[in-house]
Amino acid sequence: METDWIWGLVGGLLIGLGGAVYLLGNGRIMGASGIIGGLVDGSGWSTLWERLAFLAGVILMPLLLWPLYNVEISTHLTSNWWVIIGAGLLVGVGTRIANGCTSGHGVCGISRLSLRGIVATVFYILAGGLTLALFRHVLGVI
Repeated sequence: METDWIWGLVGGLLIGLGGAVYLLGNGRIMGASGIIGGLVDGSGWSTLWERLAFLAGVILMPLLLWPLYNVEISTHLTSNWWVIIGAGLLVGVGTRIANGCTSGHGVCGISRLSLRGIVATVFYILAGGLTLALFRHVLGVI
């Protein structure tokens, strides 16, 4: 029986737990784009160490847990660096336009029954699906 879904379930539970701890500990929503954006534009420097600790956890925890995985992880990511860079830039611009990202709107917004979070999530899922269809099936880039 396939058990890959268990890792998705565990990951989802950990993201939800992280969002709850962040909200209970700080009184703020765990939105990765807002945390990073505040560091980049300087608006979040009053909470610099909190933001750096969050980012360190996001980066270091997978590296610390790597030895526990005894399977090869395949992401199916394209090897075309221009596509990867372009996608990253588009995601960054999109999160600034939407005033939030998947963690802020999708995880924390929907769990709080925020209409703004629900609407944003519906639109970025639709935009992602349309973008994938366009770039994969029409343009043949990915």
